[in-house]
Amino acid sequence: MFGSITDRIPRDQDFPDRVWQLDCLRRVLNGTLYNVLPFQFHQERKGINGDGDYIPIAERRPSIRYGLCRMVVDDSVALLFGEGRFPTIDANDPETSKIIADIVKETLLNRVMLEAALRGSIGSAVILLQVFRGRLFFEVMDTLYLTPEWQREAPDTLQQVTERRKVSGALLREQGYDVDDDALNADFWFVRKWDSDIETWFLPWRVGDTASAMRKDSDRSVAHRLGFVPMVWIRNLPGGEAPDGASTFRPAVDTSVEIDYQLSQAGRGLKYSSDPTLLLKEPATSDASLVRSGSSAIVVSADGDAKMLEISGTASSAVIDYVRTLREMALESIHGNRSNADRVSAAQSGRAMELLFAPLISLADNLRVSYGEDALLKLIRMVMMASHRYSIKVFGQPIKPLPLETRLSLKWGPWFSLTLADKMQQAQAVSTAMAAGVMSRETAVKELASIYDVEDVDLELKRIAAEQQATQQDTKPK
Repeated sequence: MFGSITDRIPRDQDFPDRVWQLDCLRRVLNGTLYNVLPFQFHQERKGINGDGDYIPIAERRPSIRYGLCRMVVDDSVALLFGEGRFPTIDANDPETSKIIADIVKETLLNRVMLEAALRGSIGSAVILLQVFRGRLFFEVMDTLYLTPEWQREAPDTLQQVTERRKVSGALLREQGYDVDDDALNADFWFVRKWDSDIETWFLPWRVGDTASAMRKDSDRSVAHRLGFVPMVWIRNLPGGEAPDGASTFRPAVDTSVEIDYQLSQAGRGLKYSSDPTLLLKEPATSDASLVRSGSSAIVVSADGDAKMLEISGTASSAVIDYVRTLREMALESIHGNRSNADRVSAAQSGRAMELLFAPLISLADNLRVSYGEDALLKLIRMVMMASHRYSIKVFGQPIKPLPLETRLSLKWGPWFSLTLADKMQQAQAVSTAMAAGVMSRETAVKELASIYDVEDVDLELKRIAAEQQATQQDTKPK
């Protein structure tokens, strides 16, 4: 069923097949997959009066859309970068750690990473770093029309990224380009490139003209002089075809489409049960018009007959059982959450919740590598390098260039909020390790920082030392 729908999505031969594949998956994610189908689900026949040819179900838009793929993506993204789950970026220099924490807050980097993980679920995403008047900005971009090129001697480092897409003349005029009236409905090529020194824009030219028509747009081109391509290319999951990773939800798309159509058919059957079709056997009645209601009787001749064509309720129950099985299979194929919250009768510990959501945690754990250990740390490294090129301000205050030799690591918090009993056990374990001499006080504070929302570990250690000193002063004999 999914293949018959995507066959209706046009393929532009001017683009590689990768663009069409990502476009299909993006339609699934955004809930616009069925927009290419011409008929509503209740339309059974063509024509204004419904007296035309029969419309196959495959050509109708489902009336019920479960959105299973989007739900799994939302759950995994929330578990990855949701409130209270964004990792702490730790550096071996306390002052650098504090500056990075302030940068994360000012730029709303947690929201940026949430959007990147959502868009990148189709296979890949890009985060663009920009510096305007000393302030840092991050922009998430779709990768459909982006083509990366990697350095030959450093395959993990971008050499340049090219954006090439088609836009209408009307859209170009809205963006300030000089477009003739007779070209408003025409398609134009829009191209720009990013390399280690400049963001180059090209003047749009009409589709069909030769590539020699490419001319640099000097007014819009910007020389950033950062010394690196200010982009992080994120591959979603291991697998896929370069430059894209594997999609989060692709294995469940076919089953999800089947669920939508089965539920739509079940709804259609319930509507028919509420308003069954009347069957008359000739000779039927007199010439009087028929009215089906509780106060109107249908009179037939001795040889005639009248019946209501009703649908048995067992068919709907069978569909629901079938859909429930399909849902389990789809969630299992993409490591979605199959637990039922109605079966949880009491508050569960953090460890119990981890066991309950084990498949979803497995998915989010893989995403941590792509969006956290890889993309997020690369983004912070770029910020550190940019601080040596520009005078960057954070919360209105200029910061000094961040040392490039600083080692960075991510400190992830627990998957689920801990209960009081969980916190007590964690604190007792850390206290025992400190007393045994196998853990330092600084490591202990870092271990408990995410649980008790300690933002500045260095400041917390100073407060602890000050309190201990004050306690010692009070306990000295006078």
